[in-house]
Amino acid sequence: MLSLDEIIKYALEEDRAFEDVTTAYVVPEGKRARGRALAKSRGVMAGGWVAEKVFSAVDPGLVFRQYKKEGEEFLPGEVLFTVEGEASSILKGERVALNFLQRLCGIASLTREFVRAVEGTGVKIMDTRKTTPLLRLLEKYAVKMGGGENHRFDLREMVLIKENHIVLAGSLREAIRRAKKSGKFVEVEVKSLEELREALSCGPDRIMLDNFSPEEIRRAVGLVRGRVELEASGGVNLENVREIAETGVDLISIGGLTHSFRSSDISLLVEVL
Repeated sequence: MLSLDEIIKYALEEDRAFEDVTTAYVVPEGKRARGRALAKSRGVMAGGWVAEKVFSAVDPGLVFRQYKKEGEEFLPGEVLFTVEGEASSILKGERVALNFLQRLCGIASLTREFVRAVEGTGVKIMDTRKTTPLLRLLEKYAVKMGGGENHRFDLREMVLIKENHIVLAGSLREAIRRAKKSGKFVEVEVKSLEELREALSCGPDRIMLDNFSPEEIRRAVGLVRGRVELEASGGVNLENVREIAETGVDLISIGGLTHSFRSSDISLLVEVL
């Protein structure tokens, strides 16, 4: 697995940060400046420390100051961070730093909306593995900053039996029987109340209700009666998440937290020192 330092290194290489012809020809050598990251939309701070690492990778002499704490909400016009030092270094790292920050703040902001929508129900909002390749740890971190919880990080962490596994194992019951030999936490996805009854008799640790309607979820909750954790997944949005949460389900997982978010609008404005 690539480290964050390696990911940042490759991101800077992709942008040819150290071959910035515009800055090389336009910005006077030795010019010092301060860049201010201004929020142009409201959101939740996540990843300021990643932006700092980007600038440090470009030039360790740059001075970075973060003004909004991780997980703290911000409003349009507020300064999220400043970076001070060699002007050319600031410009070389600007786009990569903002690319990380805008995406992570966007994920945290969307997560916060879902968390607020189910406030008071006791339901946990969770992410999925539908993340940007190589950025999973950062994106799941952003979910946490928004008040959500992380589902499994990878295929090794736990057993999650889905439709294709059941087909290949021969039956739902056989898939669970085999999975329990792993000694890992076992979750199984079901698509009907009939499958739920069968799964319940096999003793998994958690059951995922895939694309159940709110009424079907209520019936599932009544059937299970707290004997196993229930997770609702599929078709969840800000319009229906409260109704789903009020069924009594324990968890709601939402792939959209990390694949359908809108990046926060943040600009870096530079002033000469």
